[in-house]
Order: sequence, then C-alpha cells, then structure tokens
Amino acid sequence: MNKKSVKDIAMKDKRIIVRVDFNVPLDGQSRVSDDARIRAALPTLQHILAQQPRKLILMSHLGRPKGKVVEGLRMNPVASRLSQLLGESVEKLDDCVGEQVTNIIESAPARVILLENLRFHPEEEKGDEGFARKLASLADVYVNDAFGTAHRAHASTTIVAKYLPSCVGFLMEKEVTFLSSALSPQKPYVVILGGAKVSDKIDIISNLMKAADTLLIGGAMAYTFLKAQGESVGNSKVEEDKLDLAKNILEEAGTHNVQILLPTDHLVVENIDNPDSKKVTTDIDEGFVGVDIGPRTIDRFKAVLQQAKTVLWNGPVGIFENDDYAKGTEEIALYLGSLQGVTVIVGGGDSAAAAKKFGVVDKLSHVSTGGGASLEFLEGKQLPGIAIIPNQ
Repeated sequence: MNKKSVKDIAMKDKRIIVRVDFNVPLDGQSRVSDDARIRAALPTLQHILAQQPRKLILMSHLGRPKGKVVEGLRMNPVASRLSQLLGESVEKLDDCVGEQVTNIIESAPARVILLENLRFHPEEEKGDEGFARKLASLADVYVNDAFGTAHRAHASTTIVAKYLPSCVGFLMEKEVTFLSSALSPQKPYVVILGGAKVSDKIDIISNLMKAADTLLIGGAMAYTFLKAQGESVGNSKVEEDKLDLAKNILEEAGTHNVQILLPTDHLVVENIDNPDSKKVTTDIDEGFVGVDIGPRTIDRFKAVLQQAKTVLWNGPVGIFENDDYAKGTEEIALYLGSLQGVTVIVGGGDSAAAAKKFGVVDKLSHVSTGGGASLEFLEGKQLPGIAIIPNQ
C-alpha cells in the first residue's frame, strides 16, 4: 500500500484525530456484545499513544440514528469497553463538534477522547464541508483507520482529510494488503460465494473471474444459477429477473477458463420454521425450500479447497444463523481453519459472523471488518476514504 501511514507522521505533543469503526452490536443491557472492531483498532491506537501525543481523539458512528440524537445509540458503552481494552481512561463527550467539545478536549485530564456518535448530525452522511472543517479544527493530524466505512464519502471518512495532514492506520493497511492479495492471488485460487442474491454479487463475480480458478457457489443465490440451468429448485428463493444474468455468468466463466461448481445435493425443508421436515436430496421437489448445501457438496467443495493456495470466502452457504441449517457453513468454516500454508481471506459481513460463530477467526489469515467496503474493494472500485489519503 503506497498511502501515507501512521508510521510516517510525527505525533508527539500533537492532537491526533482518528476515524475508527466502532459500529459494534449492543446487547439488551446496552453493553458491547462483540468487540472485534474495537480490538482491531488497538494496534493503531497503541502506536499513537506510544508517540506521546497531546490528545488522541476518536470519532465513529454507531447504528443508524438518521441525523437525530438516539439515546440508545450513544457511544458510552463503547467508551467503557475501549477503556478496559486500552488500560486507561477514555473521556466520552456528549457531542462531536462545538465550543464545549473544543474546551473539554483542551482541559480534560484524559489522553483519550471519544466523541459522540457522528451520525447524530445529518451533515456527517451528507459529506458536509462545514461539518468536516469543525471536526478537523479539533486536531493537528487525521488518521483514517475505519476500513468498514471507507466506501462512504462522509464528512469524517473522507472530507476531513482535505483540511489536515492525513494518513491511514494499521487496520486500513492490513485490510488493503489482504484484499489486494485476493485480486492478485497465489494460485490455485478458489472463491466461495454465498448469500441470498446474485444481484448483490454481480460485480464481484465479474471482477474475480479475472483471477480465480474455481468459484464455489452456495447459499440462496445458488438456486438462481441452478434454475438458469434448467434444474428443479422447488420453492427455493430465486431471483426470477436474474436468470438470464446467471446464464451469462456461467457462459462468461467458460471464456475465462474458470470452473463454477454449484451444489449437487441440498438440505431442504417444507417450512423453514419447522426443521422436523428437513431432508437431504439431489432434486428439490415442489413445496420444498433449499436451506443448506448437502453432504456430497460439502465433500466436493472441500476437495477443491484442499488444492488451493489462496481462498476468498464471501457469503455463507446456508442459513447458518439457524443451527438446524448451519452444517454446510460450519463444515466449510472449520475446514478453512484447518488448511495449512493457504491464505484464507474472509470478506466481512455474514461470512465474518459465521467465522466467529464457528470459532475459526484466529485460524484464518484475515477476516475483514468491512462488509460493504470489502465488497466494493473486491469489485475493483476505488474507495473514497482511501483515495483521499496522500501517497507516501
């Protein structure tokens, strides 16, 4: 990555403002239920603190308050968890801009300041220049370490960089390095694609076909491809208006010399809410819905993965949130975690949630913190939050 890094800027005695992605889930007691994104930012924050800055100011959004103050989306639980992980006090403010914010930053004894939810202000998502200038006025240096929002040209993710010396943090560097390796991989290169819709993955399929040797397709999107091939899919979820597109993708794969493997057997049910009706079949009858890949497909996918040097996983291959329909995703996740000498990259979103559920996060090369951002990166798009940072 040729962008200016947090290692390249002197930070001693300066006010450093960092855009982090602390958009974390909260439980019913307003406690952080998954701190993975907070932990992912720690290397950057610890590096900055070691440089003895005057202040380390952190800014993030949380949830979708839509430009209004929502009490349940205040950053207090995040500040509490961050303080525990950093091992020092974190001063959480009640707003993110304004004279009071400026005064507290100057006078607070704490070195680490967490601003209130940026999206309480509608100007944040609008990319408002004035709002960005107010954020920039709080600091001397801007660090973007929020890969999960790098695809958004919001005030804090992109526009602030116009007004301050700017660089990327270690998490941003790590994300770009690993996701870039999925675009220029060591071969054989296998891509696992799942999820609900072909339409969500059109651009990523087109871009990855330039580099992949094999695409393994599961999840609900597989049924659109199967129906496009004339196979019976029963009542499985199909994008009827994307059947021609699926045919075109299958034909295009041939021109790129890419093999596409679809499920050959399926776990099906008559009613998703009634797992007692589930069975494994090669042909899906009317009245049945595909909810997971079957055992033959699991073995077939594993056989391909065994030969790989690089694997990209984007999307579960079944309804993994439901334990009755999770076996395919679990088996694939555990198998990926067992591979030796293979670069395994997980593209964020539901795949990251599955990797966490099945306990393999630490066994994989990289699990992205960005769902939409990782998708757009893998589609070959330029992310504005990265593009705005000056080169080294």
